[in-house]
Amino acid sequence: MIEIIFLDVDGCLTDGKIIYNANGEELKFFDVKDGYAIESWLKLGKKVAIITGRKSAIVERRAEDLKINHVYQGVGDKFEVASEILKFEGLSFKNAAAIGDDYNDYKILDAVAWSFKPKDAIKELDVKTKLKHKGGNGAVREMIEMIIKSENLYDEWSKRWL
Repeated sequence: MIEIIFLDVDGCLTDGKIIYNANGEELKFFDVKDGYAIESWLKLGKKVAIITGRKSAIVERRAEDLKINHVYQGVGDKFEVASEILKFEGLSFKNAAAIGDDYNDYKILDAVAWSFKPKDAIKELDVKTKLKHKGGNGAVREMIEMIIKSENLYDEWSKRWL
């Protein structure tokens, strides 16, 4: 059973674009549907971890909004960080799913029980499931819904919506 999902940010939770305004402040766009699915996943008693290679105050803010406790930024080895999180939570990679879109996600995607990539991820990334949605456009929502349905949690999940 999947108990934790590992999320990449740029290209998965966002469309991968990094925009700077005239003051040099960074902007990122998050899909509210992804956020609502993450909140519902957490309300099922499941866990979420953001592990990203870049650092951004915007990611901290989004994680706070969604009540994600595990947020690791500026990470070079996502597999190592995921291993530490799993140890802390008393879980293993067989209890984990992950979404990634580029080479720096390879090791973590190869280790988890269920790996996903958005429609617009690099072709060379080998995963169990290629999603129909692009990063930042509902890919995380699609991933969570697939897990929910496969683990027969849809009735409990749908109560959160109705």
